Amino acid sequence: MDAVHRGDSDCSKVGKAIILPSSHCGGPRYRVQNYQDAMAISKWAGYPDLFLTFTCNPKWPEINDMLSLIGQKDDANRVDVICRVFEIKLFQLMEDLKNQQPFGKIIACIYTIEFQKRGLPHAHILLFLHSTMKNPSANHIDKIISAEIPDRNIDPDGYNAVNKFMIHGPCGKLNPHSPCMMQGRCTKHFPKKINNHTTIDTDGFPVYRRRNTGTHVEKKGVFLDNRYVVPYNRNLIVKFDAHINVEICNYSRSVKYLFKYVHKGSDRTTATLESIDTTEQIDEIKTYLDCRYISATEACWRIFQFDIHYRKPAVERLPFHLPGEHTVIFDETKCVNDVFRQPGIEKTKFTEWLETNKKNEDARELTYVDFPTCWVWNSKEKIWTRRKRGITIGRIYFAHPSSGERFYMRMMLNFVKGCTSYESIRTINGVTYPTFKAACYALGLLDDDKEWTNFDRRPQYGQPGAN
Repeated sequence: MDAVHRGDSDCSKVGKAIILPSSHCGGPRYRVQNYQDAMAISKWAGYPDLFLTFTCNPKWPEINDMLSLIGQKDDANRVDVICRVFEIKLFQLMEDLKNQQPFGKIIACIYTIEFQKRGLPHAHILLFLHSTMKNPSANHIDKIISAEIPDRNIDPDGYNAVNKFMIHGPCGKLNPHSPCMMQGRCTKHFPKKINNHTTIDTDGFPVYRRRNTGTHVEKKGVFLDNRYVVPYNRNLIVKFDAHINVEICNYSRSVKYLFKYVHKGSDRTTATLESIDTTEQIDEIKTYLDCRYISATEACWRIFQFDIHYRKPAVERLPFHLPGEHTVIFDETKCVNDVFRQPGIEKTKFTEWLETNKKNEDARELTYVDFPTCWVWNSKEKIWTRRKRGITIGRIYFAHPSSGERFYMRMMLNFVKGCTSYESIRTINGVTYPTFKAACYALGLLDDDKEWTNFDRRPQYGQPGAN
């Protein structure tokens, strides 16, 4: 509208070009939006309970059978086979976790895919259990997670699986040159201490039961006992024949670390460009390029359009805007006036939320962030329709405190219900305030400086009236 009032007609000079929107997989906005979606799920479902790491096994029979069928011997040359098999295995793992419920009823889950330096994919999975399964006892933890080597005579399948996938090291004094060693210590804190009972330490981390059972495995000519076992679930590693690390993470201090970990950025590499023309005098100037490192396996995974991030339930991102300031996407070759003639350009999720509240009394019982739990946004027709099935969590887009009225408006939208106009958002107890900031003060969402002003005005020690 400002461009129209100025008389501008060239769309290429109006607005700004966004090079990497949040829809671009792997971009900075993409990672930030996924992180905030994960935090919205945590707000709805509570703290995450279990953290799993599922790593691809290049020696799976399905991979070997396919390589034999096509006459290949080295699995590294057929990353497409590895990606397809791992995606199938991951899907089956998530189905088993949700349907067979080996850890209990799951109400939400999140995972992200990462790729090792040698190219193998692995998934970091967060599970949110039902409220009845929160804060498990030590006995319950021992039933679902083990950090001991099974008896070879009683459970040979479990023994073989732990021996192949769940033994760390050898490291420490047994192998000072292990990749996990740094400054003479294992970065993974192995070997662990012998512990007869599962406990939770003062930092909130679980200390799993590792008894001195006398059972050991041999790795690189060294015998290792329960102190080197990575925590696991016996049935999962036997069925999927792969490394599946299972950890308890039912503490608030782990929330930010875990979500930042599962949504961290891509690997990077530094490249140096040098001239090979020896006849030309070269100054001591080198150009360093900070590049994203994408392995062949990751490239193949993206070509197949497999999910990099997964979350359930779905999160509905809710935009909001001040009057007449919603975002409009247009082609730079069009005329500005033609942009405004597009049908429905004035409609947004936010404005249609206001219209829905005008027409439906029951809709006024919900805040904007709770609206997607009972209503579904139809992006084609740009209307809200009643939800018939499924669960969706709402999340209002972030607004920085320096954005002024937008920040205070977002704060109000988390509390007010049944708004039918911008004025109704600023109306508190029948009084319509001139700004959203003033409405936040009236609702008690902001504190003023009166307390500190009164503190400064108190009589000082030694003055009349001082205590």
